[in-house]
Amino acid sequence: MQKIPTLEELLEAGVHFGHKTSKWHPKMAPYIFGDRQGIHIIHLEETQKALVSALAFVKQTASRGGIVLFVGTKKQASDIVATAATRAGMPFVNKRWLGGTLTNFAVIHQVIKKFKDLLRKQEQGELTKYTKFEQLKISEEIEKLEESVGGIRELSRIPDVIFILDIRKDKTALCEAQRRGVKIVALTDTNVNPTLVDYPVPANDDAVKSIELLTNLFADACADGKAEWDSARARLGSTLTKTIE
Repeated sequence: MQKIPTLEELLEAGVHFGHKTSKWHPKMAPYIFGDRQGIHIIHLEETQKALVSALAFVKQTASRGGIVLFVGTKKQASDIVATAATRAGMPFVNKRWLGGTLTNFAVIHQVIKKFKDLLRKQEQGELTKYTKFEQLKISEEIEKLEESVGGIRELSRIPDVIFILDIRKDKTALCEAQRRGVKIVALTDTNVNPTLVDYPVPANDDAVKSIELLTNLFADACADGKAEWDSARARLGSTLTKTIE
């Protein structure tokens, strides 16, 4: 079972700070402890409960070979998401959500193929046959593609789960996941509707420390799940080899 942060650890990371009381969403009421100086305070015991089920679900998904797509495009979350997802061996979107990533994946997959092909040609020195101006244009195209699909370059199919840091900021990702029936795990601050999410985790989705703590928890769950999946595949391979022999 994934280690759940203590109340002290959650407090230290500022996970309890919500938004102004004037900006709250009524459906977050069960997760709100109270208010202080016009700011809603998130009930951290509810956060802990939510983490238990959400982390278990994510780990279980990864342990079955499932894909968890990390999404966090706000400035303070960008690097955290890229680092955590990469460590967990999962795809991510941390700059801009490309419309159709889930709802029109066939087209997005072609864009990914183009990006990987250009990267391969660049790495193998195949671009030297072009003029310097053409090489510059190709390099600029590679940079643009890196920003839009770099984090999902190994995504070969629709993910099983999408983990979203801010469902207001990345509402397009949320809507596409809903339309494609992709399970949604997300941080839900006091200004959003938690019923839009399969596994809502009430938490501050703005503070860097809160984002870092929670994103890394889900990355750890993915990594643990993937380790179980790899171990199971290795055992199966060993069994098949012995059977053939």
